[in-house]
Amino acid sequence: MAYVRKDAATLTATEKRRFVNALLEVKRRGEYDEFVRTHLAYYSSDGERGLRTAHMAPSFLPWHRRFLLDLEEALRRVDESVTLPYWDWTRDRTTTSAPWTKDLLGGNGRRSDLQVTTGPFAHREGNWTITVGVTEEEFLTRDLGRRSAPIGLPAKSDLEWALTESAYDVSPWDSTVTRGFRNRLEGWGTGRGSVSWRNHNRVHRWVGGTMLSATSVNDPVFWLHHAFVDLQWYRWQQRHRGARYLPATPPGPGDAQHGRIVARHERLPPWDVTPHELEDAGRIYRYA
Repeated sequence: MAYVRKDAATLTATEKRRFVNALLEVKRRGEYDEFVRTHLAYYSSDGERGLRTAHMAPSFLPWHRRFLLDLEEALRRVDESVTLPYWDWTRDRTTTSAPWTKDLLGGNGRRSDLQVTTGPFAHREGNWTITVGVTEEEFLTRDLGRRSAPIGLPAKSDLEWALTESAYDVSPWDSTVTRGFRNRLEGWGTGRGSVSWRNHNRVHRWVGGTMLSATSVNDPVFWLHHAFVDLQWYRWQQRHRGARYLPATPPGPGDAQHGRIVARHERLPPWDVTPHELEDAGRIYRYA
């Protein structure tokens, strides 16, 4: 029977404690850092040669769906009652609302060095040392809302702008497309600076600190954020019945995206699974 992913704001004290404890145990076992390494290895941009799977490509959504399932499976090996909660950033929009509480993810970083000093993932608690990063910092950092140049979280209207798109994705299947649900949700926009960050991307910017790099997985909010993004894919599918992952077939040899993106029935590295097989996860989980 499918298990349930709940809104982080609705978790009971017991559910929060069990989720945190399972996450800390996955970290203690050394498994968590492997998730960080995987995301770092598969973060490829438009300008790089070779296959793109995790970002700036149609497979952004199925790739992260499989990634979340792997983490969830690791958590449930520790405690089978645990599922990934999601953070509804269209509703919980302050630096003190869910999930930024002491009993869940902890709060903002301090002004001097952005180090998170509250909650179970604070470095001083001794359970969350960053060992795989793009800097030598061993502590989790956040700059919620970006103090020096404040930005806001995406609103419900921003999500609606993405959800109204009837096509899953469009050519040239990268960060430059202005149509298609995938990139409107992933959030690579036109222009410069904060106006170009939409939805998923804007949330990473709003959290700041550790969430700004390819090793953003080091901040546990990564999972709650992407669970909410995954929920939007489900909602889009419900709204546009019959709409499918695109492209259905690989771009031909004369196409600039030939060999650079994953089509519907092609294997999605690093797993032996296709986007087609990940379009419906209803037998595994559902959202409350």
